Amino acid sequence: MTAPRIFLVAGEASGDQLGAALMRALRAARRDIAFTGVGGEAMAREGLASLFPLEDIAVMGLVPVLARLARLVRRIEQTARAVADQAPDCLVIIDAPDFTHRVARRVRAAQPKLPIVNYVSPTVWAWRPGRARAMRHYVDCVLALLPFEPRAHARLGGPRCVYVGHPLVERLDELGPHPHDRGRARSLLVLPGSRLAEVRRMTPIYGETLELLLRERADFEVVIPVAPSMEQALRRELQGWPMTPRLIGQAEKFAAFRKARAALVTSGVATLELALAAVPMAVAYRVSRAESLLRFLVNVDSIVLPNLISGENVTPEFLQDQATPRALAEALRPLLGESAARDAQLAAFNRVRARLLEAGRVPSARAADIVLEYASRGRA
Repeated sequence: MTAPRIFLVAGEASGDQLGAALMRALRAARRDIAFTGVGGEAMAREGLASLFPLEDIAVMGLVPVLARLARLVRRIEQTARAVADQAPDCLVIIDAPDFTHRVARRVRAAQPKLPIVNYVSPTVWAWRPGRARAMRHYVDCVLALLPFEPRAHARLGGPRCVYVGHPLVERLDELGPHPHDRGRARSLLVLPGSRLAEVRRMTPIYGETLELLLRERADFEVVIPVAPSMEQALRRELQGWPMTPRLIGQAEKFAAFRKARAALVTSGVATLELALAAVPMAVAYRVSRAESLLRFLVNVDSIVLPNLISGENVTPEFLQDQATPRALAEALRPLLGESAARDAQLAAFNRVRARLLEAGRVPSARAADIVLEYASRGRA
């Protein structure tokens, strides 16, 4: 039997990490497997020689995309031509739909029989639901990270969608909660966001929130995990805060999660990390006025991942003008002590953990099985 040939296309750093884990799982299943495609440092460590640097296409936001538009179009065409030239058994596109789906559409037009697997579903369940039906023309199977996504694709007329599991479940032992961490220190985690615009927008609001809380109690420590690339900008934003928080690196983050009492967090994947670590939270999010005009396109009752997974809006969220220091302080106050609100979140987080584990403890292995299934069809 000839070695399976898989062409992978990741479009940003998170996809690079997913792609690397998928490559390891595929190699564990078939030692003779061959990889080509586009990826970053993590996939390079697994043996992928990328067609071009990931930085060429890993751009976000309207202005950066427009500035690099000509290069992005060239890279899309280059990637589609490489798929045609190398004739793999399966194409796997990983997240970053603005880039990877454009590649997939060109490949499907040129090679209609080549199986195409999409790892990470676009958020068709939240906005632009028509994308699901459109994907049927160029995607054979979606590998979903969230357990409600297969039902959403079925409802919206999308392609086959299989829940393979979220990569965080492979880190449950790190997230805890560990039995010896049950006596949590009275620390309050603050996560202002992973992007510069989020940090600048949310940090002043969080500082005022903490000032209100400190008027009533001063028995908690404020801890902020920060990536090296964001530390300088964050320190500038913290200059007006009423206290000096303790900044920690990413290597210490999950240990801090296990010992935290509560969290104030900007919406994103951090909410899911906190839920798996059993840290009750208040969630806030603000976007620019221009971006807020798109809110009528959003089709979900919550943007908080634990709420979406559990099917109940237990974790409070405050969006746009609702994200005020007073509202956030009132939501956090009961979470720092013993309360029904705290107990309700912890119970919901147990349900979130159970749902995420429905596909097993190794999502990358489940994803690899499905990719090999489609690769065998491509060889037939």
